[in-house]
Amino acid sequence: MEKTNMAPKEEVNVFLFVPNLIGYARVILMFFAFFYMLDKDMYQITVFCYMLSQLLDAFDGHAARALNQCSKLGAMLDMLTDRCSTLGLVMALGMLYPKCFFLCQCYAVLDIASHWLHLTAANIAGTSHKQIDLSQNPFLYYYYQNRIVLFSMCAGNEIFFSVSYLLYFSSGPMIGGLSIFTVLWYITAPIMVLKSVISLIQLVAAAKNVVSVDVVEHSRARQ
Repeated sequence: MEKTNMAPKEEVNVFLFVPNLIGYARVILMFFAFFYMLDKDMYQITVFCYMLSQLLDAFDGHAARALNQCSKLGAMLDMLTDRCSTLGLVMALGMLYPKCFFLCQCYAVLDIASHWLHLTAANIAGTSHKQIDLSQNPFLYYYYQNRIVLFSMCAGNEIFFSVSYLLYFSSGPMIGGLSIFTVLWYITAPIMVLKSVISLIQLVAAAKNVVSVDVVEHSRARQ
């Protein structure tokens, strides 16, 4: 009997997936922004690095689907970079605007807690945090299922915090006697508030999803 030489299958290196490489670039840009965030001479570089990191967030998902390189690592890296970058900027704003420090703390806690609990509920359900059953909550369902709404809300939220940061150092370009930064602040402020309300709804909904699993498990244990 002739022996056939079977070439071993090449192991997939998830770390080198294109969307994950984009994710690493986002992390590097995030830390560059953090390093210069309180330097008044480098605020423009800070915003450039921060916003470029956020802009790349719109490409990693497309790359993952186009190249068939979706991965759990990529999903976790994407969410962690989103949350950590916003947290770092909010922390800096709390230092630049001491009177708003408590509000910055509240926002940071709500943002981290709601997303962490939502992700935990998704993991318990064995699915993605963007694919968990939200049929009982029309607000979250529409938020996560409509990509235009999701992108607009996230972009508006990041623009609000970025413009708040810029306004500490400069009023920005003027058109007709109006500061562009100030106009953007007033336009995006309602988006930030609405996104915070959605985070609160998400926190409550995720807690209910986790509790529903607890109820099922305890019911089975009593049988």
